[in-house]
Amino acid sequence: MSEEDNRSRDDRKASSAAPSGGNKVVIKIADMKEDMQLQAIDIAIAAYEKHGVEKDVAEYIKKEFDNKFGPTWHCIVGKNFGSYVTHETHHFVYFYLDAKAVLLFKSG
Repeated sequence: MSEEDNRSRDDRKASSAAPSGGNKVVIKIADMKEDMQLQAIDIAIAAYEKHGVEKDVAEYIKKEFDNKFGPTWHCIVGKNFGSYVTHETHHFVYFYLDAKAVLLFKSG
């Protein structure tokens, strides 16, 4: 299922939450169970605490999800990027952590 299909199928408003660390989180699009979304947010926060380079943050998140939920996950992070992806059903989330976007999806 593509991001565009997901958006038209699931046209709900973005939700936001503030994890205990005080980071502002806004989930823009999700086709993922809520508990898995929360794990993605927690892992992203940990990744940004450990790494300063976006490539390393993406690698950390991807590897954590591969270990927890099996391969093959893909992760893109940054402040400015475009994407069009195909993902497995119930394995896609796109959210902002403060001003940084995180796109995480399973494919393959």
